[in-house]
Amino acid sequence: MGIQGLTGFVEDLGVFFTELQVRDTKLVIDGSSLYHRLCFASAADFRRGGDYGPFAAAVHDFFSSLQACRVAPFVVLDGGRGADDRKLPTLRSRAAERLQAAHGLSRGDGGCLVPLLTREVFVQALGRLGVPFVQCFAEADREIAGLANHWGCPVLSLDSDFCVFDLAAGYCPLNHFQWQTVGAGEGAQGSYVPARCFSMEKFCMHFSHLNKSLLPLFAVMNGNDYIDLAALEVFFSKVRLPRAAGRGRKHFHLQGLLNWLSQFAEPTEAVDSVLKYLKKHQRDKIRELLCTSMEDYTPSDVNLEDFFQNGKYECEAAKKADLPQWVLDALAKGKLAPFITDALILRSTFLHVQVENMQRPSAHSTALPIRQVIYGLLLKVSQNTEATSPSKQTNELPLVCEFDRLQKTLKKTFVQAASLPTDFCDDHFPLDKLTEVPKSCRQMLLLETLGLKMSFLESIPSHLQLPVAVTCYWVCCSEPKVKLHQLKALLLIIVSGELQRITSDPDPTLLHAEDDILAYNEFLKWKEKKLENKEFDLDAAHSFCQWQCCLQMGLYLNQLLCTPLSEPDLSRLYSGTLVHRLYQELKSTPSVENLFSLSPKMTQLYQVLLNTVES
Repeated sequence: MGIQGLTGFVEDLGVFFTELQVRDTKLVIDGSSLYHRLCFASAADFRRGGDYGPFAAAVHDFFSSLQACRVAPFVVLDGGRGADDRKLPTLRSRAAERLQAAHGLSRGDGGCLVPLLTREVFVQALGRLGVPFVQCFAEADREIAGLANHWGCPVLSLDSDFCVFDLAAGYCPLNHFQWQTVGAGEGAQGSYVPARCFSMEKFCMHFSHLNKSLLPLFAVMNGNDYIDLAALEVFFSKVRLPRAAGRGRKHFHLQGLLNWLSQFAEPTEAVDSVLKYLKKHQRDKIRELLCTSMEDYTPSDVNLEDFFQNGKYECEAAKKADLPQWVLDALAKGKLAPFITDALILRSTFLHVQVENMQRPSAHSTALPIRQVIYGLLLKVSQNTEATSPSKQTNELPLVCEFDRLQKTLKKTFVQAASLPTDFCDDHFPLDKLTEVPKSCRQMLLLETLGLKMSFLESIPSHLQLPVAVTCYWVCCSEPKVKLHQLKALLLIIVSGELQRITSDPDPTLLHAEDDILAYNEFLKWKEKKLENKEFDLDAAHSFCQWQCCLQMGLYLNQLLCTPLSEPDLSRLYSGTLVHRLYQELKSTPSVENLFSLSPKMTQLYQVLLNTVES
């Protein structure tokens, strides 16, 4: 959510903040705002598909700063779109904006774009660091506000909606939260994070002592993610909003609306006044729309404290959705992605665009067969559908609406769920009993979807089996075909992540082999070398985008099947900057393939990976 123009207005005036030293407190963090902020701050390049290692390092550093100030973080993440799907028009326009940004980046323009797997890397990082987090069933704002008020602690976010929620300990915008410059503090008080807190009192006083209960109505009338302003155009065309003194035309509408609202004692009176400007037959509908939308700014009564203490997440919307309990638990713990609930409840999903070749089919089209199996599992389809119900022919398989790009425009396509093979076991993979299906069956369905048998992966370390299986699928299914140098570059990056993992393991009982340390130091020297050739190969970028799409859907399918293969550490699997560089160097200097020659173990791992995929 977000209120149009409010962040800019509050920042421009700069008088609505109080200085704050954040220490010795709980802190409720808007997870979506945080990972976007850290992603943009840690990224040097947005064209090559993301550098997940530096991003994961930034997440680690952020929470280390909080720990140094004895701040107890609780991260709350958005879930799916919710059964009412009220934000669909906003999500479509944002997806179209992302598509334009991706197109601009592909042509060499500036801009920012969140890499495809950023959210998954963030969730994994929280798990590794032991940071408590919850993934809400739908939009998180009201639950964030409810938890912060229950505990009497601040909210950390970068979302202007929190200027409107009545928060007991206030809202700290992330852009004023100086976690990288922790203050030393004096005496026993100790170190703190310098921050600013938005003051609702100062804000309301600035507008003739506006009653704070009118702020939700202001947010709704000014425009947010949920309401279409067209309904109020008649009101704005007829009413004379008070002029704001001395601020020029910028924020004129916003200030005028706040000044106009300040004449009313409470929301009902203001709503009645708005309705007088509308035709009689519109009034009841608009009143209901305004009142319903204002409720978005009342803190939720979902008991998140119960989740953080006992692992129980309960909310009305989740109950109404009537999903299996194991699915609800996995969603709350971030073990299933919101993509899953959107497909299950709405039969509709968004596929996020990357910096790819816009003349070619979407990079997501390569992973379509994996998504179809996910849809088949979720929507309970098996190949004996006809036998159990003669009226249901195979052409009635459930359809899922996918929002994806067609060249440079956002299009929706209806995709048929796959009918699942029944020869693995008698259970036929019903969703509510999926946790009871033998692991061997779940593993077989995963690998069958990716087009290989477990025997192919036996020589691969268990935590790399899923990415290697996905890489085999990518090589077989990509169009145009994957080039050998692209495959080698990708495998070398996977090996570099493995080398970093074993040489940076803090466990003192592990002896790090001298040759591994030497090989890693050589790799770091190569990494630091100045690049001769910085050209951007769009076709190679497109191919690596296809790999990320396959990995994302392979990961989701593995999670839905209750992880029959170990989940890999995504932050060590892909670095867009380095994979593109290796691809370029392999074409001109084939000897770069021997980057890890000082470590026999890593040389062997690279050969095993290459042989497995090539076979």
